[in-house]
Amino acid sequence: MSAMLRRRTALKAFGAAPLALMAGGGAMAAAEPRSVVDGIEIFHLKVNQRGNWVIVRLRAANGLTGLGDAGHAEDEVTIRYLRQFAELWRGRSVFEIEPFRRAVADIVRTGGDSAAVAASALEQALWDLAGKALGVPVYQLFGGKLRDTIPLYANINRSTVPRTPEGFAKMASAAIADGFRAIKLAPFDAIPMGETDRAKIARLTDEGIACAQAVRDTIGPDNDLLIDVHSRFNLADGLKLAERFEPLKLYWLEEVTPAEPLSDLAAINHAAKMPTAGGESITTVEGFYDYIRAGTVDIVMPDIKFCGGLSQLRKIAGIAEGAGLPVSPHGPASPVGNAAAAHVVATLPNFTILEYAYGEVPWRADLLDPPERIGRGELILTDRPGFGIELNERTAARYSI
Repeated sequence: MSAMLRRRTALKAFGAAPLALMAGGGAMAAAEPRSVVDGIEIFHLKVNQRGNWVIVRLRAANGLTGLGDAGHAEDEVTIRYLRQFAELWRGRSVFEIEPFRRAVADIVRTGGDSAAVAASALEQALWDLAGKALGVPVYQLFGGKLRDTIPLYANINRSTVPRTPEGFAKMASAAIADGFRAIKLAPFDAIPMGETDRAKIARLTDEGIACAQAVRDTIGPDNDLLIDVHSRFNLADGLKLAERFEPLKLYWLEEVTPAEPLSDLAAINHAAKMPTAGGESITTVEGFYDYIRAGTVDIVMPDIKFCGGLSQLRKIAGIAEGAGLPVSPHGPASPVGNAAAAHVVATLPNFTILEYAYGEVPWRADLLDPPERIGRGELILTDRPGFGIELNERTAARYSI
């Protein structure tokens, strides 16, 4: 038998289609030549005083659309990156997700958070498009789901006004009444980053702890309390804070000190008598490897909008799993961001609970078609293709900036 015939026999034995897929996704593009990126729409929506939502919708030449969440404090800069990256990928297959990530990697590396958020949003939209093109939910593309519903905690920080013990307690009570069994707040946001006035720090620390105590008193001992410190303390003050929170029986204490140096977070983690969590602002897999290796937290919190999207979140979860740590993705996001994250965490054995921005706007669920489904503090997955959602254009138009 000639060498060519032996090669053809081997190809037939292994199956030509899988080999073609291994070659870079060309078989998928050939099977559906119109599954290519054809355009982008950006929806900038007014939410509240804490921020807005930016939703990206990628169009394919076959008429399908994919959604991604690009909400970020620097919306205008993020929108410029969205247009730049989408134009770069015009005419490329919706299945070429890893090539897209690598094509924009250098820009993301130098462009800061806005570039990272834009790249993550488009990566989300490509996965949504890929699932729709293949007629399967995105979680099937990651090996299948391990759960039908996604446990949520209610982050009441962005919706609470006034930010007083009474205000936080009222919002926590509403969330519990709506079926949530875990509540998060960030009661130290009034402390400026890097504040050195000792009297001011002491006063605002006492006020923050009073807010947390009011929420604990409201939700009782059978529901979980999560505290996000937003890196407002130095190591010495952070260690004292952890001690003061011991009576409140926290589910976790999140990001007490800034991420650098990692040794400060590791010291807090070692000393605290409650679990610690963090990692929301890390934008690379390598960064999470260092973060986990340093022993900074008990619970790892990648944010799908910052870490690179669905595929990168899965890689980070794998690193955490290897270290024996659970993951709880950060994300006080739009319903699009929650849908994207849900399709990843549905497949993760070390997933615990997903963040949900509670009470921001009454029209949240109606931004999607079908509407976002939350029941008993859980997001209910759909078996529809992609993320299982489309944008409700009437709602989006009504609240566009």
